[in-house]
Parts: sequence; structure tokens; C-alpha cells
Amino acid sequence: MAAEKIPPGKPTSMESTMIDKGAKILQSLKPIKQMNQNICTFALYNHDMSRQIETHHYVSRVNQDFLQCAVYDSDDSTGRLIGVEYIVSDRIFENLSPDEQKLWHSHAYEVKSGLLVTPRVPEMLAKPELEILAKTYGKFWCTWQTDRGDKLPIGPPSLMMSPQGVNLGMVKPVLVTKRDDKYNIYSDALKVARVEIAEPEWINPQADYWRQHGKGFAVDVEESEMKLRAPFP
Repeated sequence: MAAEKIPPGKPTSMESTMIDKGAKILQSLKPIKQMNQNICTFALYNHDMSRQIETHHYVSRVNQDFLQCAVYDSDDSTGRLIGVEYIVSDRIFENLSPDEQKLWHSHAYEVKSGLLVTPRVPEMLAKPELEILAKTYGKFWCTWQTDRGDKLPIGPPSLMMSPQGVNLGMVKPVLVTKRDDKYNIYSDALKVARVEIAEPEWINPQADYWRQHGKGFAVDVEESEMKLRAPFP
């Protein structure tokens, strides 16, 4: 199974292994060391709700209103880096433009439903963080579609969305059961235990755009003339 996750290429040489070990000792790797927790949840492709994946978000807390996450497809040593998610507080989100807000999803349902967990961290210790996350929004770009068997990161990134209820893209039970069995948890029990976690007073309708409009967003690549200065955004 582990071999199936390895991209095409020659085995790592002894020389490269020694270089890696030496660099680990000599270099600071400061950005990586800021990752302090693993959040496990599920995500759906914005353009195809039938495609659902388990995700592991390794979180760096920039400040109280902004988190940045390296997203892997598992927490095993063979886990593949499949994307990046940015998480902002509701206060930051309300200051984004309406067009930008369409690319973000809310986290309240993930938290309250028990889909979002902090593996191996007791629920009592995780609760303060869950209360914060319930009032945040995320923008998640998937750069490697390992769920369809891609051996390498192919094509443009895909925007991902959050599950938002039984009739609106709820995660397939088999995925939840597999995850729960691995960490010896029970999502339905977590849902009951999290009843008292306060939900946001208001979730901006521009987030979870697909819920209101039935439309997703897909990225395509177009050839264009090269310019000295590219427009932004």
C-alpha cells in the first residue's frame, strides 16, 4: 500500500539521504516547526460533490485571526502533500470582497457534526480550539488529486468545499467509519458532546456559495500573452 503512494522515480540514494539528514541538523526549518496541531476532517471537490476525501491539516497559527495549513491525505509517514488551506476569523472574513467570499466555506457544521476532529487529543482539551474554529471560514486549494489515482500533481488546483448537512453533500458513511475506526472515535457521539458549542450568530451567505446557488467554481488554464506586470488580483 505504501508503495502505491510513491510517485514515479528512482529510490532515494544514500547520498541524498545523508544530505537530508545533515540539512535537518544544520538548518532551522522554522516555518515547519510552527505547525502545532493536526486537524482531520473531510472535503468535497467544489465542482463535483461526489468526490469526497479525508484530509489532515497541519496548522500554523499566524495570529488569533489567521491560520495557515499544509494539507495531507493522511497522517502516516507516506502522507502526500495535497494542498493548502487558509483559515480566517469571521471578523476578517466580513472584510473580504463579495467575490472573494464566494471561494470560502464555513466550519461550523464540520465542528458541530463531529466530522472535524483533532486526532489523539482528548475532546476536553480540544474543545477551546473547536469553539474558535466553529466561527471561522476556510479557503482550501487541492493541488494533488490523489483520490483519482494521480501519481503526480496534475493540472490546475481545485477549490474544495466543506460538507454542510445530510442533504447537501454529507460525507459518505464509509469514509467516516474508516476514519473513526483508525482513531477509536465515534463521530455521532462527538456530535452529541458538542451540542453546547456555540454556533455563529450569523454565517455569511456568500460562503458555502454552492448551497445558495447550486454552482461551484473550477480553475482552468489558458494561454495568454506575457506581460511585464500582471494584474492583481
